[in-house]
Amino acid sequence: MTTLFRRCCVILLLVAGTVGCDGATKLIAAEHLAGLPTQSFFADTLRLTYAENPGGFLGLGDTLPAWARTTVFTVATGAVLLLVLVVAWRSGWQPWKTAALTLFVAGGLSNWVDRLGDGHVIDFLNVGIGSLRTGVFNVADMAITAGAALFLFAEIKASRTQAPSA
Repeated sequence: MTTLFRRCCVILLLVAGTVGCDGATKLIAAEHLAGLPTQSFFADTLRLTYAENPGGFLGLGDTLPAWARTTVFTVATGAVLLLVLVVAWRSGWQPWKTAALTLFVAGGLSNWVDRLGDGHVIDFLNVGIGSLRTGVFNVADMAITAGAALFLFAEIKASRTQAPSA
């Protein structure tokens, strides 16, 4: 099995899995959570609540005018995702970095596609204990976060394995 073939398989599986799971869970959330009060599970550690987020991370930018949100969250995000994809492809086959960047791009792509419809992203998950809680997020957000964390881990690991220069 060639390296290029393995690399393409990893990328395709991660993108299809991320976009597929995110799309399916957003569809389920829209069908079964919209219009209902927040549902709590596991002693209120997990909350399911339907939200349409016109902004970015944790609603950042949701008060911007519609033209600005479209520019930032659709046009600029699409360009950044394309740039990250090109950088990832040109960086060569480094399994952890490839997986990390693919998760990051796949999550971003899934939210980007969701936003193309009406400018909103469907969010529905909230976790925490007591007053220490996350914002409302979705599966794509988890992929973005996991990709960023995995990339950081890969960079730290790579810097530790490189011989120090004398």
